[in-house]
Amino acid sequence: MANATAAPSGLAGHPPGLQTLFFTEMWERFSYYGMRALLILYMTAGVATGGLGFDVPKAAAIYGLYTGMVYFTALPGGWIADRLLGQKRAVFIGGVLIALGHVSIATGSLTLFYAGLVIIVLGTGLLKPNISSIVGQLYSADDPRRDAGFSLFYMGINLGAWISPLVCGYLAQHESFRHVLAAVGIHVEHTWHWGFGAAAVGMTAGLVQYVLGQGRLAGVGELREPAPNRALAWAGVAASLAVLGAVIWLAWEWRYVLMLVATVAFFAWLMAQARSAMERHRTMALIALFVFSVLFWAAFEQAGSSLNLFAEHRTRLSLFGFDVPTSWLQSANAMFIWMLAPFFAWLWVRLGPREPSSPAKFAFGLLFAGLGFVVVAVAAWVSSNAGDARVSILWLIGVYLLHTIGELCLSPVGLSTVTKLAPERLVGSMMGVWFLSLSLGNFLGGWTAGFFEVLPLPKLFGAVALTTIASGAVLALLVPPIKRLMSGVH
Repeated sequence: MANATAAPSGLAGHPPGLQTLFFTEMWERFSYYGMRALLILYMTAGVATGGLGFDVPKAAAIYGLYTGMVYFTALPGGWIADRLLGQKRAVFIGGVLIALGHVSIATGSLTLFYAGLVIIVLGTGLLKPNISSIVGQLYSADDPRRDAGFSLFYMGINLGAWISPLVCGYLAQHESFRHVLAAVGIHVEHTWHWGFGAAAVGMTAGLVQYVLGQGRLAGVGELREPAPNRALAWAGVAASLAVLGAVIWLAWEWRYVLMLVATVAFFAWLMAQARSAMERHRTMALIALFVFSVLFWAAFEQAGSSLNLFAEHRTRLSLFGFDVPTSWLQSANAMFIWMLAPFFAWLWVRLGPREPSSPAKFAFGLLFAGLGFVVVAVAAWVSSNAGDARVSILWLIGVYLLHTIGELCLSPVGLSTVTKLAPERLVGSMMGVWFLSLSLGNFLGGWTAGFFEVLPLPKLFGAVALTTIASGAVLALLVPPIKRLMSGVH
């Protein structure tokens, strides 16, 4: 592992490579969150307005499967980097695939829409776990800047997530953009493809600066333990992805069971890789945190599905007298991250020896995610009692504020904890564990959003709130045994 302690000449006194990774991830997240802000709205919009005309259960299922698979492919993506490509090359190839996927969706063809989703899934699986792994390699194990470095990296993620719904949402939904096009002689009835095209441009910009910044990444992200037979390994990867895709396609109704079986099999394999009692214990701790991370993301990631639909159908989309596109609300979480992340970074340092452990921070994350759904459940009750009238946009802004506090307690902490628990030879695969929790969380979130038109919304959101808060309480009771399994990792 590279020790960059002696080279603090980069971003905010951190290793120079952090700057390159910061902007690569910023642009990748720009492309992902810009498209995600539009996805379920585009699928449920009528054909006459340029949408696909899907009903909510179908659109929510596709949304959940897509966002779940985006993170599920981090498992083979991490393994491919560890054994076949190295992290740096995997990040580049993944970025190329993501850009091509967004171009496919922007064409407006239904066939290319599905193809684009698949291509983005494969590209993100290569890029996401491996760029985070490279961040960890910039620091020695005892470098005190490590957690702060991940916090800065996380701010890069949220800078892209903040800007992209504003840009992509404006191009795809705002009437004033159509007037701009008409003024220059371009007459269009709908502009969804402009929003998706902006996502492709963003990923391309990220690739350009990543290539130009390779000099800052010398000595990290390289292939360390190559597979003994590379051709056979690649054939196995291709066959595994083909079989998984075919099974999911042929057994749509069983997709959640299949993903659960694949998860259990992966953890069994991961436990078998442990070479000492400490490695086994740390892997067990990671599995425990994984379960609660899934529950957190199942609630949090409904921002793009059920909460986006609540914004579209039950919210007055005006703020300070200005009408705003539905997709712009997807920027609220990232805006709050930028406002609050420096405070949390200061808080953890200020607490010193009284700083909560990683499992305790996870419990706080679940609590605040649940409180956010308490707020939206009350908003849904107010709307229902007024004959499904639209409620103030401030309700959802309050939800996203609470969810952001929960995210800051859990997400950057989880990334850092994985890199500290993982043996160096398995850092890519172990980072896949973290993204697997997001995958299953997105699957569950998409499944839950499918009940948007089936269950009364106060009951739907109330059930999510109760489940999440109860999970946080259970985790709080399990903090001591999980800390023992972590074997000295805080």
